[in-house]
Amino acid sequence: MGLGDDILKIRVKAWLDEEDFRRILKFADYLGREEGYSVFKINKSKALANGLSPDDILDVLDQLSFEYSAELPAYLDKMLSKSGRAIISYDGNRLTVKFDTFLGSRFYNTPLRNILRYNRRERIFETEPYRYYELKKALSSLGFAVEDLTGFSEVPKLPRDVEFRGTLREYQKEALTAWIRNDYRGVIALPTGSGKTVVAIAALTHVNVKTLIVAFTKEQLYQWKRALIDFTNVDEVYIGMYFSEEKRIAPITLTTYQTAFRHTSKLAPYFGLLIIDEVHHLPADKFKHIAVSLPAPKRLGLSATPYREDGKHLELFPLMGGIVYSKTPQELAELGYLASYEVITIKVSLKPNERKRYLELKKKYRELVNGADFNEVLEAARRGDRRAIEALKIHSEIKQLVQKSQAKFDKTIEIIEDELKRGAKIIVFAHYVDLAKKIAEAVGGYLLTGETDNRRRRLILETFRNTRSGVLVVTTVGDEGLDIPDANVGILVAGTGSRRQFIQRLGRLLRPQPGKKAILYEIIVKGTSEELHSRKRKTINFEFDVGK
Repeated sequence: MGLGDDILKIRVKAWLDEEDFRRILKFADYLGREEGYSVFKINKSKALANGLSPDDILDVLDQLSFEYSAELPAYLDKMLSKSGRAIISYDGNRLTVKFDTFLGSRFYNTPLRNILRYNRRERIFETEPYRYYELKKALSSLGFAVEDLTGFSEVPKLPRDVEFRGTLREYQKEALTAWIRNDYRGVIALPTGSGKTVVAIAALTHVNVKTLIVAFTKEQLYQWKRALIDFTNVDEVYIGMYFSEEKRIAPITLTTYQTAFRHTSKLAPYFGLLIIDEVHHLPADKFKHIAVSLPAPKRLGLSATPYREDGKHLELFPLMGGIVYSKTPQELAELGYLASYEVITIKVSLKPNERKRYLELKKKYRELVNGADFNEVLEAARRGDRRAIEALKIHSEIKQLVQKSQAKFDKTIEIIEDELKRGAKIIVFAHYVDLAKKIAEAVGGYLLTGETDNRRRRLILETFRNTRSGVLVVTTVGDEGLDIPDANVGILVAGTGSRRQFIQRLGRLLRPQPGKKAILYEIIVKGTSEELHSRKRKTINFEFDVGK
């Protein structure tokens, strides 16, 4: 042990309460008890990270009657001498940093190299707002005196403690613990109906900091508000709705993706926790801006499956903290938290006239693309290639011919009639508006499409919720954002190979009831790409690495 180590040792005979003990730990390490004294050693990194000067440290030591070496004040002055001044600013889009000294090679040998980039045109360093806390910590640890002009709050606490008044299931406790252990960051992937919102509310009450919740639709925002009131002791005045004409920032603020995207600069200064619902939407170029532009250090993403067909789910890792916990519908069904279920695949054949048209279109498509795969055709169409554009039109016609085939329609009606005789409550996923209308009219079912106005939509959902047996036909509007009532039979008439969409639709059937077994029928056309899509969407896995 060197002389400096001896000088940095400090000790106190009086017993420290928890608050005073934590004050000391901001600049020192606890070494233990020796001869009736509590002994600590001053830690340079801690002092710098917490922005403490020699005078700050000595004031605390004197207030708490610590004994220390007479050489300590001069030693602290030398040890904590600053490397210069760093001024952090926020222009509504990015963070900028100005230094009053030339960094030179120091920049390339510090954590700053991975945080900041140099803007040669403006002769300034810059980075994204989501790296705000990381940046401040790095600057302080390197000895810079930080002048913060951003107006951002230091992880702002809620004005009063909010208590959780619910009960978490075992897997929900596991999910919350995994998120806490990952430094309050990460994505929780749980099926529809498994209580992701409740986990998020428990997380909010655990950290008790001002929180921004981002959801995809207005309907979801109202569901969040109801859940906050049901599962906590929060006063309604502390919950602000920030969308459309109603824009009130409160300690807990609810907003949509679209609104958050347009108003990030207004929302940025206020929140310590960012909760993103349906987080699989986030990597889209437009919505990624939300996570990049908000400085909130604590982050929680929720999704039935964060997997994206374009592979952009990997971008969730640096933005949200990676996948920290996941359970599949099958796992939760086996544990008894979701209804047991069966997926029944029924294959039908195209009618002769449909088959003839299908083969004609396939031939024409192959001639136009000349062996190129679909992604290459898509990219060529974006560049304005006329053959590629024509090929995409034919591809869409092929898809609609198959998904709206007469055999599919006939089989759907047959299944509905059989299940209604058993008293089933049925959701039909029809994807296309015209197909959904045709099915609903044939069976006298309720119809929900994107064209249905909000008042009518709420009436349909409430009526179906109170119906013991009946049929609800939905387009893609039913995949997310709607609180669709429980059902025990689903019929997948038209859709995609998306695993996320499949899990969302399956989840509509899995709310548990005594003795319940859900059935999801998927009707596919033999000898078409639907057979491949069927296999693809049912391959449910979460092959991700956890990453900060």
